[in-house]
Amino acid sequence: MNTREAFITLGLLLALVMMLPSARASERDQATEITFNQSVQIPGRVLPAGTYWFVVSEANTSRNIVQIFNSDRSMLYATVSAINTESLTTTYKTAITFAEREPMQPQTILSWFYPGHTPGHQFVYSNIEQQKLAQAKHYTITAKVQNKRQRAVVGD
Repeated sequence: MNTREAFITLGLLLALVMMLPSARASERDQATEITFNQSVQIPGRVLPAGTYWFVVSEANTSRNIVQIFNSDRSMLYATVSAINTESLTTTYKTAITFAEREPMQPQTILSWFYPGHTPGHQFVYSNIEQQKLAQAKHYTITAKVQNKRQRAVVGD
């Protein structure tokens, strides 16, 4: 009976170890569903108001590529280059920093921070655009995560 219990315990431990990587999948790719109530600009395009998934590409080992998908992740809208940036504080909410633009222009996303992380992703714009954005007023919005799948609403 002792041998049988040992095999059962060993089998359960093996099953647990095999399940661990899948339990961390959303943490690794930092998949976050974000809803914007107005258009926002990202490098190279403007996203209309709506729901999008921001996902760190796992294909790139440097982790400096952010992919933006539609609400059901069936269509890739953009692949954005990013550089690492650091926050002085840790927030347990999704944080997005915007540059305030002229009244008829959409707000521009400068950076995105995954909840609970101080390193974030600063989007890379052209040199000319970067100079304009540096002169604009910046503000950060934190969006409460609605559930474990990292759903956030920005601009409510």
